[in-house]
Parts: sequence; structure tokens; C-alpha cells
Amino acid sequence: MSTRAPAVEARQLVKTYPGDVTALRGMDLTVASGTVFGLLGPNGAGKSTTVKILTTLARPDSGTASVAGHDALRHPDRVRRAIGVVAQKSGADPVATGRENLLLQGRLYGMRGAAVQRRADELLERFALADAGKRQVKGYSGGMQRRLDVALGLVHRPDVLFLDEPTTGLDPESRTAMWEEISRLAGEEGLTIVLTTHYLEEADRLAERIAIVDRGRVVVEGTPDELKGELRGDAVHVELRAEAGREAVTAALTGLPGVYEVLADGRRVSVRAEDGAAAVPALLAALERAGAAVAAATVARPSLDDVYLRYAGRRFQEAEAADPQDTPERVVAGGDR
Repeated sequence: MSTRAPAVEARQLVKTYPGDVTALRGMDLTVASGTVFGLLGPNGAGKSTTVKILTTLARPDSGTASVAGHDALRHPDRVRRAIGVVAQKSGADPVATGRENLLLQGRLYGMRGAAVQRRADELLERFALADAGKRQVKGYSGGMQRRLDVALGLVHRPDVLFLDEPTTGLDPESRTAMWEEISRLAGEEGLTIVLTTHYLEEADRLAERIAIVDRGRVVVEGTPDELKGELRGDAVHVELRAEAGREAVTAALTGLPGVYEVLADGRRVSVRAEDGAAAVPALLAALERAGAAVAAATVARPSLDDVYLRYAGRRFQEAEAADPQDTPERVVAGGDR
């Protein structure tokens, strides 16, 4: 078993903003060295606030944090030298060229002479920007700008790279290219990468371990396969023709053979069942008897969306737009599996 210290460790982080807005409610996090760790959650869950604290851009109201073996609150200067950061918004100078941006970044970290020149050329080549290196960044496409942002974060060869929503706003082709580059970084350079994302597929594809964040805290952590594997059986999602009362729907479905969890929210109903296809006729009949007409029903193997649904009590997409105080009723039938 490895005895290496964690690359990132946070304990009981609490952060409240003006207006009594609590962003973090006791965030705990441990990231092993040399891994890709995903912080997955909807917008407003607390991911970016966590990254700001870990990268010394904000201080918590309480709690502790260490990065690359340095106390982020007592020795922020040491942390800054050990990390690379790719923020949601590009930090590149739009009127400078890509190469000029890389040279400036290197010099800010104390690199000089031929060393910084070689590093800039190496990164331009690696990120397929060699032909655009002498062009102003303002003329770059979105995908090119994002690749430059990652290159800027790597100039000084950091121990830990923070990627905060690295593919937001990119088209599908650019997003796929960025995923491939992140995978290469992790595999070839052995970097520790902390990735925040609200894309389920991105977390599933890139992260070795995932912490699902909801309302400022980690609700569950594990590998993607572990988390999905905990959800025995199938996920059945039903859309009703009109909104129905939560109590009536959950009462109608609770206790059906092979059904373990029921969550009702407006026109949407989700259950977990041993055999989803076999359970559908009984589910539909029970809903019809309860006066809840069904518009559509789907059966699927468990996904990270189902993991989020189980532990946060609401669907991932709905959480992005929901009032933080709104929590749909969750009923567990036959025990929490």
C-alpha cells in the first residue's frame, strides 16, 4: 500500500458569503497523489469555492486545507508555486500572442533564458498551437484558447493541476479533444489533477475517483464504477401527463415487489428495481390506479445521474436550476440498498 501523503486534503471547510449565502457546509476532501479526482456537482454546489480555497484565492471561515504538502492557509506562497490553475474564464492576455503569454507565465515563476523559451515551444507543440503561437490570442477559437489556458497552467511543471470546468462552452469536438489531452497529461506526466465539472459524462470518463458535491458538502465519494455498482438493478424513470401529489404517488409505488427506492417530483417519478423491464407493467398499473396518467417510461442501467439522484434526492439537471431549499420527497422501500 502506498504511503505517499495526499496531494490535496481538506477538512470541514465552511464558507459563507455576504447575504448569508453558505457556499460550503463542512467540505471534506482527500485526493491521492498522481490521480485524476473529479468534483462533480451542479452549478452552485460549492465546487468553485472549494477550488478557490485550495488555490489560495479565498479563505474559509473555518476548516483546514493542504495542497502538495503545504498548509494552504499558513503558507499560501508555497502552495502557489506547487500548483497550476485553469480557471473557468481564460487568464490569457488577448492582445499578446500565445507564445508571449507562455513566456510571461514562465517568467512569473522564475524561469529565464533558454529554459523558458524551450518550455514555451514544447507546450505550443504539445497542444497543437505551434502554427498559432505568433498570433494574438483574441483571434483564437474557443478550443484553442482553452488549450492555451491548460498550457499556461503547466509551464512551471506543477505538482497539482486544478481544472475548473475546463470544457464549459466548448463545442463537442473541442470538448472531446480536451478530454483526450487531460487523459494524456494524467497518464504521461503522472500529475495530480483536480477536475471540477457539471458534465456527468466528463466525470465518468476522466476521473479515477469522484466526489459528488451538493449544497456545499460531499454526499458520496468513490470510483465511477463503484458508485454505479452500488445501485443494484435498473433505474426506471416515468414522466406523467400532469403533476401528481408526491404522497399519492409514493404510496402507490411503495411496497411493489422488486422496487427499492421511489422519488416523486412533479411530473417525474424515478424508482430502482431489481428488473426494470419486468417492473414496468406493475408500476404503470399502480400509477394509473392512483390517478397519475403516464406519458412515457424508460429503463436504463445505473448512471452517475442515478447516483446523484440517490444521494442528493433530486436529479442532476433539476438541481442546477432548483432553489437550494427545495428537496423532493425521497422514499426508500424495502431498505436502502
